[in-house]
Amino acid sequence: MDKIKGRVWKFGDNVDTDAIMPARYLVHTEPEELAKYVMTGIDEEFPKKVKKGDIIVAGKNFGCGSSREHAPIGLKAAGISVVIAESFARIFYRNAINIGLPLIECKDITKKVNEGDELEVDLKTGIIKNLTTGEIIQGQKLPEFMMEILEAGGLMPYLINKIKQ
Repeated sequence: MDKIKGRVWKFGDNVDTDAIMPARYLVHTEPEELAKYVMTGIDEEFPKKVKKGDIIVAGKNFGCGSSREHAPIGLKAAGISVVIAESFARIFYRNAINIGLPLIECKDITKKVNEGDELEVDLKTGIIKNLTTGEIIQGQKLPEFMMEILEAGGLMPYLINKIKQ
């Protein structure tokens, strides 16, 4: 899981969890069902357009609002491989890592990447290569313990593995 390649979907600042997973769809709990409604608070067609491996790039405070886990679960189930944002709401950040969705914080990323660009993201180093423009961007690398959680597939599989050791 060290390097991820994908096409960019770009969003602005303050994308809240109600935009990521509108409240009317919280009756669903299965990831496959949640994937059908992800990001529909901004773009009703997003679930039909997103492909496995795609990347979300966003501005400041991505995932603000309520602490619903449905939001990162829906993103992961829709095939989003990583979310790169200028900053994340703290609870969203931990919920995403806990369910195995990688996140990288990167200052000014929205100024350096356009929708449709192809990126290669190295989670261990935080290096983001814009394969469309050739630009190399340094994001924050994830701490080792978070990489271990992501590599295990989320917090629960990580803890189960730890208990078995």
